[in-house]
Amino acid sequence: MCRLFGPHAGADACTATFWLLDAPDSLAERSRRNPDGTGLGVFGEDGRPELHKEPIAAWQHVEFATAAHQLTGTTFVAHVRYATTGSLDVHNTHPFLRDGRMFAHNGVLEGPDAIDERLREVGADDLASGQTDSERTFALITASIRGREGDELAGLVDALRWLASNVPIYAVNVLLSTATDIWALRYPEPHKLYVHDRRLDGLPEFDLRTKRIRAWSEHLRARPSVFATEPMDDDPRWSLLTPGELVHVDAALRVTRKLVLPDEPRYAIRRADLSAPVELAQHSSGRT
Repeated sequence: MCRLFGPHAGADACTATFWLLDAPDSLAERSRRNPDGTGLGVFGEDGRPELHKEPIAAWQHVEFATAAHQLTGTTFVAHVRYATTGSLDVHNTHPFLRDGRMFAHNGVLEGPDAIDERLREVGADDLASGQTDSERTFALITASIRGREGDELAGLVDALRWLASNVPIYAVNVLLSTATDIWALRYPEPHKLYVHDRRLDGLPEFDLRTKRIRAWSEHLRARPSVFATEPMDDDPRWSLLTPGELVHVDAALRVTRKLVLPDEPRYAIRRADLSAPVELAQHSSGRT
């Protein structure tokens, strides 16, 4: 299953070191953990986006590791990919960038032809250059935001509601970020997504990790809110998003939570209906 990670530190940039994949200690470990893409996007203090991504594991590419593991910014979006659709290509590697917004996705959607037709209807069929359902989803969200004069909340909700009504969905968890704001949506139930509001932390040091993602910073000037596909430490303040819930964190680190998709997808895909490769990908040790 793909992994998402998105810390947001408000208006002040922080310096952080990101190990997107802990270096394995043996060839056996390398064989077991074989991600198909690793990406890190960051918005700098000047608001400019910067992407570092490769269609291989981060530990396999020295130059990428050097560039991506020490960055400064207000908002980060990290993604570790396990591919079920689309070739192992940088165009299919998350996060994606369009109109000054970054996007990463975790889930399974079907019906690419229906999404492509919808993109043609709204004049946005040029927004996806790759092969994944993830980039198609981002293209649809981007078109919806454009159609609502840049309103990210309205565009994100409108696009996901269209998907929920028109294409088969197993899971579609998303992170959408600008230089000042970040939105996270979990839909529907199968894949988990957590938020941690760290504004009340008493210590400046920031150290979070899972088996695949680690983030560390010695001097954060603001306490970030963090989104992740799994809790990254034992802190009980990790909160699981409700299926259909959208969480927004703004530049002042104000957190807003709202249930925007209360109903199941019209064409909900059940676990038993997944193809064997896709079903295998839903396990933590599988590919997605």
